[in-house]
Amino acid sequence: MYTLCMSLLTEAERRFLTSVSKLAYCNPFLEERTDHERACLGSDYVPRQTVWSASVADPEAANPNVARLHARLERLVDKVRDRVDDDHAIYEDCVHHLLYLRYYPQFVAARENWTFYRTFAADWERFFETAVEAPHFFACFRQVQRAFHHIFDNIIGDSMPAARLRASVWQSIFTHDLRRYRRTLYSRMRDFPTLITGPSGTGKELVARAIAGARYVPFDSARCRFADPPGETFIAINIAALSPALIESELFGHRRGAFTGAIGDRKGWLESSPAAGSVFLDELGEMELSLQVKLLRVIETRKFSAVGDTAVREFSGKLIAATNRDLPTEIRAGRFREDLYYRLCADLVRTPSLREQIEDSPEVLRDLILFMVRRAVGDEADRCYPEVEAWVRTHLPAGYDWPGNYRELEQCVRNVIIRGSYRPIADPEGTGEEPFLAKLRKGELKSDEVISYYAALVYRKTGSYEETGRRLGLDRRTVKARVEAFLATATGQGTDG
Repeated sequence: MYTLCMSLLTEAERRFLTSVSKLAYCNPFLEERTDHERACLGSDYVPRQTVWSASVADPEAANPNVARLHARLERLVDKVRDRVDDDHAIYEDCVHHLLYLRYYPQFVAARENWTFYRTFAADWERFFETAVEAPHFFACFRQVQRAFHHIFDNIIGDSMPAARLRASVWQSIFTHDLRRYRRTLYSRMRDFPTLITGPSGTGKELVARAIAGARYVPFDSARCRFADPPGETFIAINIAALSPALIESELFGHRRGAFTGAIGDRKGWLESSPAAGSVFLDELGEMELSLQVKLLRVIETRKFSAVGDTAVREFSGKLIAATNRDLPTEIRAGRFREDLYYRLCADLVRTPSLREQIEDSPEVLRDLILFMVRRAVGDEADRCYPEVEAWVRTHLPAGYDWPGNYRELEQCVRNVIIRGSYRPIADPEGTGEEPFLAKLRKGELKSDEVISYYAALVYRKTGSYEETGRRLGLDRRTVKARVEAFLATATGQGTDG
């Protein structure tokens, strides 16, 4: 291995390489990235916003400092190669960063053609006089590229809450110490389950997919391909949508005759998940206590048995769970196991509400509307966006708190595109209440409609199914069903969960 003989470097070279070393292993979504870029480039640094996020206005916009840094690093690394001695981390870090920047475009465009690894390995051997670690670093570079893509392209917004979310997802994938991850933890991250919390409609599954889509996959240099396993690599199970018996069967599998209707053996999702795969348990707070015990055993031992069987099976993948419930409150109420919570909370990610984003950065609302319009209508977005944005600005009250978060905003965008208007749940301006109040006065509402209307009204005030249920004396599932029933009636269409 090589390292710098620091006494042979100029002060400017030493300062630049030290800054690059710090930049190479920092969290790209924290403010420290900007500081390191500025330290690397000095007067050549192009001022940018502190929050590094995708530009909705110009999706093709790139950070000009990356290209400037790459060019300077290419020139300097070759220049100092002859001034090296044995084993110095700063030089290694700089070469790692140089090779990542050099091959990043090919990682993006590869489409499963990894033959450029041979050129990469030759470069690696030229710098380090051995290619032993080249396959592992090639796999790490691909993982970093995939993780950045999933996070940068899908978690948008210039607000600090959005920036903190991106940084938090990055840490869930690589931990806070990327060097340690690269040395040892890359093969152990499946042993750390991830728990995603946050209000309903804030993109918890999107976060789960970003984490699952950026798992480490070894590279087979002899065959010049990644060891991507066959089968599902992301398996999502909505706990609230299934009965406890069906959840147990879906997760653990069952043997023929284990229960009525079990006409054959079935492999569960835990058994089906490969080592690089992830099982996502959405709305974990809805899981029955008896199943929580079985899940705890899986986390602790990675062992389980199918329903109606005594044979022990093994879970090889990573577990990701999400809930909008306040789990400490659920623990105190006896509805969630404390030991399970402590097994899950080692890696916590919290998704911010839309209201938090807008309060921090009001222009985020316009960016999100444009993002959702583009996703809905494609090339028609430039004509459609002004209409949707103007409707939201003129018809919804200032400071509207978007109780349904991003899911509600997306429904609003779609409603305006299709119908030219949107009717919020229990809109304080009266547009959502008027039809129901008129029917109420005339005695034309059925009891279910009254309950749905009142549940929606309280939900808009609280922004929480749990708190609404507490006030109404109903369980959370009933409240959610009532609110969704009101929304479907008020908008004249079904909901899009």
